Amino acid sequence: MKKATQLLYLSLILSLLMTSCNTSAPKTESNNSLESFLKDYNTEYVKLITQSSEASWAVNTKIVEGDSTNAIASKKAEEAFAKFTGKQSTVEMAQKFLKEEKNLTEIQTKQLKKIIYLAGNNPEAVKDIVAKRIVAETKQTETLFGFQYMLNNKKTTTNYIDSVLSNSNDLALRMKAWESSKEVGKVLGSGLENLQKLRNETVKGLGYSDFFNYQVSDYGMTTEEMMKMNEQFIKEVWPMYRELHTYARYELAKRYKVKEVPDLIPAHWLTNRWGQQWQSMITVKGLNLDSILAKKSPDWIVKKGEEFYVSLGYPKLPSTFWEKSSLYPVPASATYKKNNHASAWHINLDQDVRSLMSVEPNQEWYETVNHELGHIYYYLSYSNKDVPFLLREGANRAYHEAFGTMIGLVAMQKPFLAKNGILPKDAKSDEMQELLKQAMQFIPFIPFSSGTMTHFEHDLYANNLPKSEYNSKWYEYVKKYQGIVPPNERNNSYCDAATKTHINDDAAQYYDYAISQILLFQVHHHIATKILKQDPHNTLYYGSKEAGDFLRSIMVYGGSRDWRVLLKEKLGEDLTAKPMLEYFAPLMEYLKKENKGRKYTLPESI
Repeated sequence: MKKATQLLYLSLILSLLMTSCNTSAPKTESNNSLESFLKDYNTEYVKLITQSSEASWAVNTKIVEGDSTNAIASKKAEEAFAKFTGKQSTVEMAQKFLKEEKNLTEIQTKQLKKIIYLAGNNPEAVKDIVAKRIVAETKQTETLFGFQYMLNNKKTTTNYIDSVLSNSNDLALRMKAWESSKEVGKVLGSGLENLQKLRNETVKGLGYSDFFNYQVSDYGMTTEEMMKMNEQFIKEVWPMYRELHTYARYELAKRYKVKEVPDLIPAHWLTNRWGQQWQSMITVKGLNLDSILAKKSPDWIVKKGEEFYVSLGYPKLPSTFWEKSSLYPVPASATYKKNNHASAWHINLDQDVRSLMSVEPNQEWYETVNHELGHIYYYLSYSNKDVPFLLREGANRAYHEAFGTMIGLVAMQKPFLAKNGILPKDAKSDEMQELLKQAMQFIPFIPFSSGTMTHFEHDLYANNLPKSEYNSKWYEYVKKYQGIVPPNERNNSYCDAATKTHINDDAAQYYDYAISQILLFQVHHHIATKILKQDPHNTLYYGSKEAGDFLRSIMVYGGSRDWRVLLKEKLGEDLTAKPMLEYFAPLMEYLKKENKGRKYTLPESI
């Protein structure tokens, strides 16, 4: 019996070994097949995205009326990228590999899911619709940035319009400037209607309900979850926004010598074309940076931005950045125009990084430069061998904007300005006014981004908002969430929403910016209190290698880690508006005192 048992035991062992061999071989073969699939995909992906980025760069940096050369090249590159990413056989292969997700690494899983997500915007099954959408998007971009703005029957630029809204107290001139800024919407409305249809039809080819739902899915969230989160952001900042709104109504009425304070703010009273940020209405004595920076050159501002990042331990910008970027305004004598919206570009998902700006020596561009270079250094940080090309992006789309805006914020704090030689070390200023100026920048942005923009684009795609309601729906949300009204009748022959570039060329993603604002105060609070041991309102990041190391410890992973896990690991908490509210808490008592006896016109809660 013992011998029989031993024979049976040996038989079982042999059987298990054979089974083990039979099952391990396919797994190894499958893994090799997966790695080969991902390697081939990444190789072709970076090749095509480089071609597409180069073509798009040309479209945005050299717009020549009547010359469609760049547009044709961009269309061709976009079509090639769309054909590759939307290939049905590739999607099916990725889906097949994902069935064994439990045996895959996190990076393998993320790449496969990214392949399917990319296909959602360009599915082969609706390739004719994809081709039409690409043509429509290129045409919309050219129309927007090739538009000739006019003011008092003279050619003008958006930079000049913005300077009028920031500096002029002449309400008649302000009205004309604001109206001029909206004229481009008239010629964009039909294009937006076409894009609305084409974008929705495109993503339905892979099972998404609509384009808004498709874009939200990149966060691993549903549409309902995203809308709920943004509505929560608005509720949390509303008490502060209500105070700022009341304060702004009365102070602006005083500035423009208007005796009867309006219940809602006329749009042309504000310093921003969309009322999204109001900081230009506040001048802090001792911090008149425009007059100081006017003595500097645009090149000095950009170089100072690079110098700051180098002080944190980042490398100097690649020489190609300086050779290939478009950093300054187009000369008046030029025969072409360019996109006037600041942006950062990762052309080849490696070292070819560029920025498109129109830098002038003023406070807004000083802050913008530091912001845009934040994107550039994020690109460079995750361009390493451990991050596949497919995952060379932010941990989620908001991370990029959070880091850029955070650096813009700290670059405006007095210790940093003194270190940069912009302010004397002993410069005195009203710190409450400084905080008020910052609040005017960050707080109004939440009702605009989480409220007006997100709800309008949700309706545009998820609810198929008809063109006949574009303008009325836009101003319905502007009134509800921002407490702002247009200065005159804006019927539906206008399309003022489309004057915001993101509606056209970065569609259904504006909640990225709202999330980034919340995230930036979380990260800043951590660095200020845990690393620098400083007051978050008066920090000096400059020269802190430890602060730089912390930032890089997040940046270096790109999109290869789950954004929620990474946040919890680095900050010890989930996404929360608490640090943002804490930062501006000292301002509430001041505002309540200033607003005593004034009429509040926004509801106490929303």
